[in-house]
Amino acid sequence: MSIISWILVGAIAGWLANKFSKPRLKRNGCFFNIILGIFGAFIGGFVISAVGGHGVTGFNLWSILVATLGAVLLIWVVRTIK
Repeated sequence: MSIISWILVGAIAGWLANKFSKPRLKRNGCFFNIILGIFGAFIGGFVISAVGGHGVTGFNLWSILVATLGAVLLIWVVRTIK
């Protein structure tokens, strides 16, 4: 996957994770959502691979869902630690 695909998947996943999280993260820019989505893609890919599935495979719907799952998990962990 190219760096542009990672950025696009990260941006979409970060935006979706921000919409799903309660309460929503306020005052975050696009850059934060991209970083959140990219780290979420790594986390989601690891979790899905651990249970026997395929992680992030390219710019497709499955990869966006996996990255969003990872980003939501990342938000949950950060809020739990706080």
